Amino acid sequence: MKKFSICLILFWGVVQVSAQKDSIYIEAKLSADRKMLDVNQEITYYNHSEKDLNAIKLLNWISAYNKRGTSLVYRKLEDRNNDLHFAKPEQLGKVLSLDIKNSVNNRDIPVNNISDENLFLPLEKALKPGENVKLLLHYQMQLPDKKFTGYGTSDKNVALKYFFIVPDHFDPDNISKRDYYDIEESVNFNTYWTVNFDIPINYFIESNLQQIQMNSFKGYLDSDPEFLISENQFPAIIINTEGINTEIKFGYNLTSQEKQNLEFYLPLHLKFIKDRIGAVPDRLFISDKFRGKEDFFGNNDITFWKFKFQMFTDTEKTDLDYFGIIAKKILDESVITDKEDNHWFKNGLKSYLELQYLKKFYSETKILGNLPETKIFGVKPLKLFHASNVKLVDRYGLAYQYIMSQNLDQKIDENFTGLSNFNDMAISSFETGSLFNYSADKMGYENFNSTVKDFIVKNTDKPIKPEDFLKELSEKDKTTNYLDAFLKQKNRVNFKLKRIRRDDDSLNIKITKNTDTAIPVKLETETRNGETKSYWIDTDENERIKTFSVPALDIYKITLNDDYIFPESNYRDNFLYAKGFFSNNKKIKLKLIKDIPNPEFNEIYITPRVRFNNAYDKFLFGINFKNQSLFDQKFLYSFTPMYSSGTGKMTGSGAVSYSFLPAESIIRSLTFGISGSYFHYDYDLAYRKASFFTNLNFRKNPRSTVSRGIAFSYNYLERDLNQLMINRGDYDKYNLWSLGYGYADSQMIHEKSLSVSTQGMEDFNKITAEGFYRWEFAPKQKLSLRVFAGYFARNETRNNMFNYGISRVSNYAFSYTLLGESANSGILSQQYILADGGFKSFIPGTVNHWITSFNVDSSVWKIFHVYADAGVYKNKNQPTKFIWDSGIKVRVIPDFLEVYFPIQSSLGFEPGFRDYAKRIRYTLVLNLGSIINAARRGWY
Repeated sequence: MKKFSICLILFWGVVQVSAQKDSIYIEAKLSADRKMLDVNQEITYYNHSEKDLNAIKLLNWISAYNKRGTSLVYRKLEDRNNDLHFAKPEQLGKVLSLDIKNSVNNRDIPVNNISDENLFLPLEKALKPGENVKLLLHYQMQLPDKKFTGYGTSDKNVALKYFFIVPDHFDPDNISKRDYYDIEESVNFNTYWTVNFDIPINYFIESNLQQIQMNSFKGYLDSDPEFLISENQFPAIIINTEGINTEIKFGYNLTSQEKQNLEFYLPLHLKFIKDRIGAVPDRLFISDKFRGKEDFFGNNDITFWKFKFQMFTDTEKTDLDYFGIIAKKILDESVITDKEDNHWFKNGLKSYLELQYLKKFYSETKILGNLPETKIFGVKPLKLFHASNVKLVDRYGLAYQYIMSQNLDQKIDENFTGLSNFNDMAISSFETGSLFNYSADKMGYENFNSTVKDFIVKNTDKPIKPEDFLKELSEKDKTTNYLDAFLKQKNRVNFKLKRIRRDDDSLNIKITKNTDTAIPVKLETETRNGETKSYWIDTDENERIKTFSVPALDIYKITLNDDYIFPESNYRDNFLYAKGFFSNNKKIKLKLIKDIPNPEFNEIYITPRVRFNNAYDKFLFGINFKNQSLFDQKFLYSFTPMYSSGTGKMTGSGAVSYSFLPAESIIRSLTFGISGSYFHYDYDLAYRKASFFTNLNFRKNPRSTVSRGIAFSYNYLERDLNQLMINRGDYDKYNLWSLGYGYADSQMIHEKSLSVSTQGMEDFNKITAEGFYRWEFAPKQKLSLRVFAGYFARNETRNNMFNYGISRVSNYAFSYTLLGESANSGILSQQYILADGGFKSFIPGTVNHWITSFNVDSSVWKIFHVYADAGVYKNKNQPTKFIWDSGIKVRVIPDFLEVYFPIQSSLGFEPGFRDYAKRIRYTLVLNLGSIINAARRGWY
């Protein structure tokens, strides 16, 4: 009788819960090969909106894995991952059959296409607010390979999430489609689940749902259910201390040392988080995928060749990683938000909690950890870098500063699917977390934390509007009013220390800001002994200049918003000295290697440079002076005086530029600059080049692979000539101007570019167009097509210097990086530049009227390619000619070092020529910027 009563109470509790919330009952059978899932399902769906519903939208997100062209496939390609695009049919995920019935009358509900990610089900009669409808579903699905998203089937286990067909809770009006992007968004919240599995023997299941009995799970979730089916049972840690009773399950194995560390740190993490947000769940499930996404960015060991350098101890890494993981998991379980529109709220709170944790336990820890203490030949080279002194807590402001300096940052409330991967971290998380921390510092951490606690408790079990949180925050402290506007635009707020004046026993400090918005600023004074004192200064609306007085005492330095605590557009004007030679200025510091900029100083980077030119200058020794750090700056200068060992003369180059980076404009950057250079291009023959240039880059979505720009340049060139060159009328002085438009799309499967330009001087004008297309038709197998067309609108030149090249280029503007400028023989002359006609065989001649060429290159096997070139050209007063060539290309280092072996061409069978070795060509790109751009694709 007692057991019966308990069961009755439990049953009644379930009925009560189900009556108030949506409920989903599932019977799922996994096939023996773990690739098929057969599902019987009942959905009880309530109309939680205030409108009548005539249809219900179900999410059938496993169909995102079904074919090419889905939003999921495209997003993976944006992230430089083509696994799903090239997947085999048996690796895909899809619904094989689907029947849906209305449980009231047992009638079939028609489904137009079971391969759609969104299924719209018409209702026989409108579903009024508060009413419910029950649907009976039976479907069979083929599970996708787990390697695509971390969910699916693999040799080791099966991870299930977002595969069951469920209602869309965030879209009660059933109008817009909601596709799967693999962004870990909330789909089913406020739902009671009952899930029973039939799985192969000797397999176990872990879940974020409570396990009632073997293979059966039941309970209420504010997040989406997740299941891991494996032959292994994974560990769990139960925390029962200081009012916390939480079981943490892991979807992966832990080493004994890691488990021991977690048993120490997890209670500390939970207590720390509970004190700031109010409560922690009774149960948490950490999957391998979640761990990889939410762990601490930037604390991994550095591996170089056979060497391994450890930045942090294993214990520290465990602590840092799991605090972020646990914080985000708790927020996911406690706060319901639409990730597409309100991603910044939970991401920002996670970063805020991390900042507080680092300040308490890692306040003096450096961003490079223990790495600066590494000795190489008895010295610590990293100590030379300012990066070795940057604190770990500064990483939040630095990440924002880095992406903002390239004008590739995005608005905080940008739709999540439009955020680049780097902005997901730097903007959604780090910038928002910094703003929360800044507000908490100003209003008091206790006040901020209590606001967070109250807001979460008040919105338990229902979707929140983060704007309401900001409203409540401003009611407690009106100086946080600016936060709402900060979300909706890219921020370029800048505070500046204008000057310091001593007035008797006080220092009058003039502060300016470039916005009319009332934003508080934190000022800090420091004595020579390192004693500091902080002041908060409120500013009013439309007040751009503020004068503030502090006791003079022994103040040596004054700082605004130190430690990157506020996301400013420029930190370099936040420091002034109150005493000494540099009073009201900043000190100058000379540095040897590019570094994270130290905004306290005017830094000049001095770098030794060595170049080699076999024919003319021999070794070039020089020193480069520039102000460019690891972060981009608007004003840049670079000067490199060099000594030519081959000529015994001084050579060198220099450039100055300034870039305008409007935050909200169709323009991403507009750069103006001047440059000059003096080098040798032949034996005892020098050239001098002076240039004015301007580049306009159009705005791009940081997730997009498309870039567009316009460039204009004017070049004055002066060359020394020998007697032979004078006799044949070579040019010693000439003025070149050029104007061009470029379009490039570096997407993974279909890479393409187009450029159109015109160039001219006193004796000629020519128009040039080039199109490029590269198709990856199989993994790491590509077909490249290039079309080139050049036409002289006017050509009155005295020689062939400005002609289009067929197999060689004329470097008359000294714009190509040639190892031998005037080399006509030897290995240097065999360098190949893909320009003009683009022929690899040494086909003689140049073109002074028009040329059209077509270049084809295709993968054959591994690093081996075949190529073919064909073209038609015409010179003045000569008939049109057709030329072609073909051969084999070996991609030693793709796009950077490639070797061409000509086979057959207009010249004949080239391997049969005696001088065949001299006909082999190669490309060599020594451009660090190109390497960096290739590496960062997929991030921004």
